[in-house]
Amino acid sequence: MEMPSVYLEHAVDAFAQLPGIGHKTAMRLVLHLLRQERADVLSFADALQQLVQHVHYCHVCHNITDTDTCVICANPKRDHSVVCVVEDVQDVMAIEQTQQYHGVYHVLGGVISPMDGIGPQDLQIGSLVERLQQGGINEVILALSPTMEGDTTSFYIYRKLAGIQVRITTIARGVAQNDLLHYTDEVTLGRSIVNRIEFKV
Repeated sequence: MEMPSVYLEHAVDAFAQLPGIGHKTAMRLVLHLLRQERADVLSFADALQQLVQHVHYCHVCHNITDTDTCVICANPKRDHSVVCVVEDVQDVMAIEQTQQYHGVYHVLGGVISPMDGIGPQDLQIGSLVERLQQGGINEVILALSPTMEGDTTSFYIYRKLAGIQVRITTIARGVAQNDLLHYTDEVTLGRSIVNRIEFKV
């Protein structure tokens, strides 16, 4: 279908790049914005611009932050001897909502998935090893989603940490097999963190 405006077409194409958004939904969103007050739309655009300019990743754990170090890593009240390894930022948010975990995190930025062309070198596994080699960490919790990719990644990390004196645990399997961690309810996820078990291959 030929668009009545090249700017409308560009906006629809931009929205359609978002995950789960097809061209019909993108068109509906763009037309919705056109019906709003100009100031509201400009405020929306400014929020996106501020997001790109000011939000980056923590140099320690790779969580999202507005500063060089995220609020969790910078908090002296957190237990910095325990590191919870998660797939992405959504998992950090999900675990924090349980209020059952008081250590720090390490965000991998994904899981090993050969089908998607994602290998260990594409993740923050090397920086995790370097972090542990610096000392001061007694336990690593592998809190990856219980999927084939998550289990593969956990096993790879377990092997990479074999020469480092650190306790390696994993969350209890109250989280259903093949479930994504950030979709698990707070109570189940909280209990899984508290009742974590030794990681075994």
